[in-house]
Parts: sequence; C-alpha cells; structure tokens
Amino acid sequence: MWRLKIADGGNDPNIYSTNNFVGRQIWEFDPDYGTPEERAEVEAARENFWKNRYIRSRPAVTSCGGCRLQFLRGENFKQTIAQVKVEDGEEITKETATTAMRRAAHFFSALQASDGLLKMLLHWLVCSSTPFQVFCLYVTGHLDSVLPREYRKEILRYLYCHKNEDAGWDFHIEGHSTMFYITFSYICMRIIGVGLDGGKDNASARGRKWILDHGGVTFIPSWGKIWLSILGLFDWSGCNPMPQEFWFFPSFLPMHPGRMFSYCPLVYMPMSYLYGSRFVGPITPLILELKQELFLQPYNEINWKKVRHLCAKEDLYYPHSLIQDLMWDSLYICNEPLLTRWSFNKLRQKALEVTMKHIHYEDENSRYITIGCIEKSLCLLACWVENPNGDYFNKHFARIPVYIWVTEDGMTMQTFGSPAWDTSFALQALIACNMTNEIGSILKKGHEFIKESQVKENPSDQDHGWKISDGTAEGLKCCLLLSMMPPEIVGIKMESRQLFDAVNILRSLQVRIIFLKPFPWLSPSENSAKMVV
Repeated sequence: MWRLKIADGGNDPNIYSTNNFVGRQIWEFDPDYGTPEERAEVEAARENFWKNRYIRSRPAVTSCGGCRLQFLRGENFKQTIAQVKVEDGEEITKETATTAMRRAAHFFSALQASDGLLKMLLHWLVCSSTPFQVFCLYVTGHLDSVLPREYRKEILRYLYCHKNEDAGWDFHIEGHSTMFYITFSYICMRIIGVGLDGGKDNASARGRKWILDHGGVTFIPSWGKIWLSILGLFDWSGCNPMPQEFWFFPSFLPMHPGRMFSYCPLVYMPMSYLYGSRFVGPITPLILELKQELFLQPYNEINWKKVRHLCAKEDLYYPHSLIQDLMWDSLYICNEPLLTRWSFNKLRQKALEVTMKHIHYEDENSRYITIGCIEKSLCLLACWVENPNGDYFNKHFARIPVYIWVTEDGMTMQTFGSPAWDTSFALQALIACNMTNEIGSILKKGHEFIKESQVKENPSDQDHGWKISDGTAEGLKCCLLLSMMPPEIVGIKMESRQLFDAVNILRSLQVRIIFLKPFPWLSPSENSAKMVV
C-alpha cells in the first residue's frame, strides 16, 4: 500500500532544506502498510474511477483517497456533528447552513498535515507530466532504480484511466486527443514494458493506429520534435533552431529572457542547451523498434528540413505567424550553419557555457526542485549531459520523488508544487467560518506553515524559492487576517518587515508584467499561447 511521508528529508546527503522540509510530501510503497479493510477501500476507489472514467460531468480533478485515508486515520477522526439534509423546496435556514459549515470545517481540519500544510487533496488531471520524467530516466539509465514494478503499475493505471474513447490522450483529461500526448504516452508505455500490441483495452495498438492515421510523428509539435530528437527518434535537423546566443542579450532589452514569463525561458533554457549540444540518448533496441512503429515512411528517407513546420491540426492551438516562420527559417538557413563552423563555433561553445551557468543558478535557487515538472526533467537531463557523475545531476536526481503523486487513478508527476498556495486558501476559508475557538490549533499550525514558507532572500533561503504573485498575495492576505486575531490562539503575527517585503514583491512583479505586454506574438510553442508574457 502507498504511504505519504510528511516533511521528511530522508538520509540522502544531496537533499537539503532551510525550513526543516516544510511542505515536502513523498510517496513510498510499503507492502506491509495498511489493514485489509483499508486496502479494500483503496481498491474500491480505483475500481470506481475506472468504471466512471468517461463521465464528463466529473470534476476536472481527482481526490487523493489514499492521502485522505492516511490523514483521517492518523488523527483518529470521528465526525461528531450530525449531517443535515434539505429536501427539495425546503427553506435553508441559518442554523442549517451553520451546521453544514461546521461539519465541513471539522472534517477539513482533520486533513491538516503534521507540518501545518492544508493541502486541497485534489490533483489536477494532467496526463503529460509522467512521460517527461520517464524519458529522462530511460536516457540516463536510472529507470529501474527510480521506477520499480509497483511504480510502473501505477503509471500504467493512470494512463489507462485517462485514455480517451478514441484511444488517445491530451494534456488535460477533458481535452481532445492530440499527437503530442498520444505519442508521449505511447512511448512511455513501451519504455516501461508494454508490448507492441499490449496494454489494457488494447491501449498500445490503438494508440499507434491513431498516430499513423494522423500522419505519423513528423506532425508532432515543436516540443515533441525536441524530445524525440533527445531520445534518438527524430533528427535535430527536423527542429527549429533554439540559439543559446539569446542569453547574451543585455538585460535592459525588453526581449531579454529574464523579462519574459518565467515558464518560457526556463523551458527553453535547457532545451537550447540540449539543442546546441545536439545530444542524442543511447540508441537501444527499443528505440530502433519505435523508429519503425511511429513513421509512415522509412526513417532514413525522411526529409527532415521539410518537417520542421509540420503540426497536426489537433495540436495547433496557436499557429505560427508568417513573421515567426520567417524568423525560424532565417536562423535555420543562415545562423546555424555559421555557428557550427570554425571559428564561429567558439561563440556557440561560449553560449553553451553561459546557458549552463543560468541552469545551475536556477537549480540552486530552487534547491533542485525547479519551477515545474517539465523544467525539472529538462534541467536534470542537461546536468547529466554536462557530467553524468557530477554533483549537479546527483542533487537533481535526489529530488525526483518530490514530483511523484499517487491517487486512486494511478501515479503521475505533479505539474507544480503549491503547498503555501493551498494552505493560504484553506486558512482563509476556515477563518471565514468564524470558528476560532473550535479550530484554533489548526489555524495556529497553518499560520506557522505560511510564515515558514515565505521566501526572504535572493537567492532564496526557502525550499523551491520562486517568488510568485498569486502565492505571495494569498499568503499576505492570510497573514493580515491572522494578525487581527488573538495571538494566544493563532500564534505570533508575522513581522511588519516581512509584510512590507511581500507588498514590495507584488509591486515589482506588476511593473514587469506591464512592461512585456507588447510581445505576446513571440510565443514559440504551437500548443500553448502567451508563453512569453
């Protein structure tokens, strides 16, 4: 049975914390954990999800049944407030609403973790994140050590549960099937052991048929082309250029990467390093098989130059403008041939060094958690390419479990960690219940969690370390509300200096967003818009 470990850093010397691992949650499999009744409850939840997987009225999230079960059992929770029922046409009285609110508040309070975290215990259904990490582990040779049998079993459960009726997958559970995510899910299944025609409900064969019926993987969007090139399933000449020289731009220019929406430079930074290095993973027998399975024509006969701009209509959420295509073509025809020849290749080598320096800075700043699952896998792989036995890769490798999340629908990799954000919303809801005397200890633990989670220095001295506007605003609001409540109940209020720091951060971020508004058309990805701003 799966067990969630709270605020536990383990014994790995490559993992370190500045706030006693507050907010850290790690799943591990323990074959002896749980009673027969608890295991039966988890299996029933899994079966229920499978039977109802195609019901579109279902919320776009899944509840974390195992996590909830563990918390409630740990607190020996018993609901003492009677349930109220309101019949059709019956008036809802203040007393009825108050009783229902108190019942919900008591139940939610029992889900607080030992470190004060009040997680929503819901997981956004994103199918894309797991393959990225699986690809990295496969390329680096660590697949078996990180994902043993029970982990692979849950990954496959997740993929099967979220397969569309036409045998495809999308980034979101409610989305239509797309070339990008079907290809990634198919390769992921093959890597972790599913046969050519295997998988539940014939998932492998049906997924491959969808790919071939829609033109083969030459029609995968640009991000997919990059990952396939890394795996050795695509040729780098079939990708649009990602010049690392971009990082030479002076910081005062409005198009400097540091002035863009954070996800854009942090995705393309390691991508550009891998592109400039022309890195290709080991060509294993499986890779050779996939080359025959995913293309309509023989691999050696593909004209890679002509497939650069191809994109399946199902993936074309944000078509490139003519100006963008001209820019890509100019870089492809003029810039790349020049920078790969002597003596201009020295400039390319210097650009690679500068790019890796930026990668290391971001890694250190976030304690190798990084900003999200896609960036995590790319930065990890870039560090491995630089030095497979180096400290940078080892520190990245040690943080992989942070992203693993298990629910009744299987295992996935979390897209973004948001413990402070979750706790801020939860505390605001509990404060609004006006039940301070009943849940004072819950508010106090949550208050301490928020204070411990604040980023106070640059580079940050708190784990993860990214300063974001919404998380800062919600945390600030929460601390202001708690500062007006009795400190003997909710704890000592946050220092004024820290509150001022939060306000200054919000003001600085607002200025930067306004400054970048003229450049939304620069979004380089076909399957997402407004990546730059």
